[in-house]
Amino acid sequence: MSEHERTIMAFDDQGREYMIDVFVSVRELSELQHAGPVHGQPALRTREGHAVTYLGGGEFSIAVPGEEGDIILKTDDPDFV
Repeated sequence: MSEHERTIMAFDDQGREYMIDVFVSVRELSELQHAGPVHGQPALRTREGHAVTYLGGGEFSIAVPGEEGDIILKTDDPDFV
């Protein structure tokens, strides 16, 4: 398997921008002859290394040290809306 990465932008309710790195494991084509489909969710992290939870409908939640409660982020990226 190989890792593929892409980055999406998301914004909090104050307009601050967050970069979310999306890591997905993909099977190599040569492995597909004897293997089933790849299951599982992509791994999500901010550029600062904070874990990201996908809430659905273009919304994400992150817990940032020093912040009270989770921060809700929104994106208009078509893969997550």
